[in-house]
Amino acid sequence: MASVILLNKPYGVLCQFTSDAGRPCLKDYVPVRGVYPAGRLDTDSEGLLVLTGDGALQARIAEPRHKLAKTYWAQVEGLPSPEALQALCAGLDLGDFITRPCVARSIAQPQGL
Repeated sequence: MASVILLNKPYGVLCQFTSDAGRPCLKDYVPVRGVYPAGRLDTDSEGLLVLTGDGALQARIAEPRHKLAKTYWAQVEGLPSPEALQALCAGLDLGDFITRPCVARSIAQPQGL
């Protein structure tokens, strides 16, 4: 049976097991061999990261073709306008690709954030 690890990835940690220039990475937090992140979070993001050695599970979570719904809370400066949320929902052109349409809405700041 493959391992599944749920990690609350800290801010500033690379979402990979190797690092250049001594930057913190997953090997500094997960002393388990044979597991890999199912998806990724940017270095300047924090939150739940699923690591597993089960390739099928990893693919089910990470590959866009499976269309697995995910929920993110994003802290931004200021308040997003209705137009900005509408554009995000429609999909954004990031140059290399266009993001998939999504559901986005403003929420009150969670307590303790």
